[in-house]
Amino acid sequence: MVNFGKKLKETQIQEWQGYYINYKLMKKKVKNYVQQIEVSEQSREYVLKDFSRILDKQIEKIVLFLLEQQGELASRLFILGQEHDVLVQQQDGSKLSELQESYRDIGRELLRLLFFVEMNAIGVRKILKKFDKRCGYKFTNYFVKTRANHPYSQLRQIFKHVGISAVVGTISRNLADLQEDKGNYTSIYDHPGLALQDPIIGSINQAVDRLTNSTDFLHYLGKHALILPEELPTPPEDHAANERYHLMSLVLNLANAFLYMVNTYIIVPTADDYSLSLGAAATLCGAVIGSMAVAQVFSSVYFSAWSNKSYMKPLVFSSIVLLVGNTLYALAYDFNSIYLLLVGRLFCGLGSARAVNRRYITDCVPLHLRMKASAGFVSASALGMACGPAVACLLQTNFKFLKITFNQDTLPGWIMALSWFLYLLCLWTTFSEPPKEEIEDVPLPKANSGLIENGSVQKGITQPLLVSEEEMKQDEDEDEDCDNSEESSEEIQKPVTSIVSAYKLLTPSVKVQLLIYFMLKYAMEILLAESSVVTTYYFIWSTSNVAIFLACLGLTVLPVNILVGSYLSNIFEERQVLLASEILVCLGIVLSFHVVIPYSVLQYVGSALITFVAAEVLEGVNLNLLSRVMSSRLSKGTYNGGLLSTEAGTLARVFADSTITLAGYWGMSRLLNATLLPSLFICIFSIIATCFTYNSMY
Repeated sequence: MVNFGKKLKETQIQEWQGYYINYKLMKKKVKNYVQQIEVSEQSREYVLKDFSRILDKQIEKIVLFLLEQQGELASRLFILGQEHDVLVQQQDGSKLSELQESYRDIGRELLRLLFFVEMNAIGVRKILKKFDKRCGYKFTNYFVKTRANHPYSQLRQIFKHVGISAVVGTISRNLADLQEDKGNYTSIYDHPGLALQDPIIGSINQAVDRLTNSTDFLHYLGKHALILPEELPTPPEDHAANERYHLMSLVLNLANAFLYMVNTYIIVPTADDYSLSLGAAATLCGAVIGSMAVAQVFSSVYFSAWSNKSYMKPLVFSSIVLLVGNTLYALAYDFNSIYLLLVGRLFCGLGSARAVNRRYITDCVPLHLRMKASAGFVSASALGMACGPAVACLLQTNFKFLKITFNQDTLPGWIMALSWFLYLLCLWTTFSEPPKEEIEDVPLPKANSGLIENGSVQKGITQPLLVSEEEMKQDEDEDEDCDNSEESSEEIQKPVTSIVSAYKLLTPSVKVQLLIYFMLKYAMEILLAESSVVTTYYFIWSTSNVAIFLACLGLTVLPVNILVGSYLSNIFEERQVLLASEILVCLGIVLSFHVVIPYSVLQYVGSALITFVAAEVLEGVNLNLLSRVMSSRLSKGTYNGGLLSTEAGTLARVFADSTITLAGYWGMSRLLNATLLPSLFICIFSIIATCFTYNSMY
């Protein structure tokens, strides 16, 4: 892989070459600015003004050319529209086919324009990031704040593709009108979900989605899984992943994610009762639930490293450890040992293979199916979260068999042990270990010809056959002089090899998003883990009532994601949804405090619903933003973005469960308020941090 400057040069459409961002010039300017700042601090104001002026000129050049090209496409579409009206009345089949092809030609031209805008948008984003990093300023925040929200904004033309949507709509509507069923007019505006048969429309939609990051429900859920995409445009097919893809193996991978989430939440309704039956305090349920998260902090790392060599072996190991852990958890009742109970849950945490689940989808699922597989991963996890408490609700029995007790406390352990045993058998007999060859990078084809077919840029005859040796040498020298202060292209693409290296790649925006993820997981864990203790103390709820309450909360996950992925994310900016969700989480926490006497069921359930639903909305938007602001070097390797987010969420659960256990020593009457206070402080802090980095999320 080459760095972006060379990639931009290779993929430029030749006849539009003068209208791209002059990335080489901008990098040289940044280099000169660094030298000026080292000589004198008085150069600071000049540097900021000069860089702003040059970048404004570059953006203006791009936008004016973009508007010119949009005007040309609009003129051609207007002329075709007049021909369309005449030919539809004549019903001349041959001329209608020619008209269809004319609309497709404009569609191909539009693809070229979308690719032009995308490469320039990446260039603007990268040069801003480079300026901040090299010069030590937070210029991006100022630049976005002053340009993006201005009524005459040109930056919005690049990043929000103002005007292009109208051209896309015109082409789509007319091609739909010219489909074979001409006697039955169906408008794309009346039926937004109408499937168009023309492949050029699919290519245009993919290009627009890639440019705007706006997406449908499946893509929204897929990003929820934090499987990081490549930043630069990639070819439509990943042949290596096609060879490694095996449907049944993918199903088993998703089944592992589902069962693990069931395993996590199936004990929540009965953890306090189990602790009491073993002679411990009811609030020790925090330690019982949290011990699984403690072990997961360590297991996530070794499973992530293990997935570099194999997928089946770590999944087999995970199943065996979980089988043993659940068996120990169930036997703790008859051995009357709280320590055996905690050890059993620790074993369950050591079997957390979610890092393997994510890695398998990234490496072994073809590109065209990867987003659906990612959405399946999130859906399986959400379903498991709801099914865990629901299954616990059905286990209200008490009997002995072979001197072993089976009741509401031990049956969750036995049920999960049996489930993991059956899963292990399926895994052993049907999982196909994919080959672990190195996947070669597929270079992006040259775009100098300006011909695009089905979304792929093709090389054409307009490229010079020979370039003089002097010209090549001159270009190489200029590139070397421009790039001598940067990391090599291999270094840029190489995965990080340590947690320290991964931390160095975290920008302030990424750190804030990880803080938000920590906050929402902390708030959700406090709510879920102490629910059985709080509801028993205040409302004398039975285990069945607690299980139904938790199952209902879990069932809100998918509907909430549908609402956000299909509706809210297409109306509001993600940063707006993010901030609003944080405020709602804060509101839910405030409403949960026990201030009014008596503490009512309506207050508890209402505030819990606000907190949980807002946290679910926040999680989806947060991980979506995190997948975009995180370095591409964190998309592969042991210390990847998925591992970092998993560790942040797991640590949040550990601290939350520890808070519940410690607060229990102050008495049941103070437990609720004592556990909510840290949630409130962390939430307020995350809102403040979001406001400071708000413009960097544009």
